[in-house]
Amino acid sequence: MTLKDIAKEAGVSISTVSRVINQKNKKAASQETQDKIWEIIRKTGYIPNTAAQNLRRGDRNPEIESTHTIACIFARTEADIDNPFFSQLARCIEEYAYKHNYIVKYSFTAVDFEHLKSLKFITSIDVDGIVILGRCNRQILQFLKNNFHFVIYAGLNPLPKDMKFDQIICDGLEVSKAAVNHLIELGHKNIAYIGETRNEIRYTGYRETLAAHRIPINNKNIVSVLLSSDGGYRGAKKLLSQTKDITAIFCPNDSTAVGTVHALHEAGISIPEDISIISVDDIEIAQYITPMLTTVHIPIKEMGEMSVKMLIDRIQNGHHIPLKIFLPYYITKRESCSKPK
Repeated sequence: MTLKDIAKEAGVSISTVSRVINQKNKKAASQETQDKIWEIIRKTGYIPNTAAQNLRRGDRNPEIESTHTIACIFARTEADIDNPFFSQLARCIEEYAYKHNYIVKYSFTAVDFEHLKSLKFITSIDVDGIVILGRCNRQILQFLKNNFHFVIYAGLNPLPKDMKFDQIICDGLEVSKAAVNHLIELGHKNIAYIGETRNEIRYTGYRETLAAHRIPINNKNIVSVLLSSDGGYRGAKKLLSQTKDITAIFCPNDSTAVGTVHALHEAGISIPEDISIISVDDIEIAQYITPMLTTVHIPIKEMGEMSVKMLIDRIQNGHHIPLKIFLPYYITKRESCSKPK
């Protein structure tokens, strides 16, 4: 497999493939084309000719490195592989890994661990390390610990203290508290929640923040749905059918907020004049919907890069005790939040 072969299969020029692979120009191609190129690279295991590249740069003694492989586990649900946050995180992992001679060879979802045939295949794969994306149940964590030496977790929900894994965390508890506090500082007290509630630290943050401000928690203001656009849409419809007094909504991620915005528009509710909305992630679409979403920015690119850095360090015997790194966040203030009427 050569650059020419990849270009032919992707239907683009060789120079476009080169720019995408080397990340010389983020606008070298559409996101769809970039994803297609990386999918071909993953499928074929393409690695550039390091020796030839070094010779062209004038290196007299090029070192030819061996190729390493890693796998990504989309741990929450099968749909997470298409979730904008996790797909962007996986893409950052893939791009950074590729620069350091690692290929993301396999991708699995939580559903794959429910079938014996899939489990047998997963245990048979030969990879140097694994990155877990998103909240993971204890059974999957234990399975990975028993079958693989080098595993790292990246997400917003820190793992249980007894699970000894390397972790790259942007603390979902503090993130959610910052989001709800922002609404309270604007003057909101009747704040609803649309999103997952079971084992979801952002829901815990919502409740703890209201309690800290002595704001009563009204169960009619809470709708438990999957974190997705469809979940947000259905959740908002249900919320509007059971309460009329809310002035703000907290959604645990942007995808859920997008569906919520759509449902409110259908109901003739103005945002933020009637109801303010704040969410978490700051994915690209957040600034292109109407109104533009106020959201807590999660450093997705840095989370992906740090995951690969720590995994490589672990593989190369750089550290031995489990490490936990917390990344910062901030609120991106846009148009979906204002003071209540």
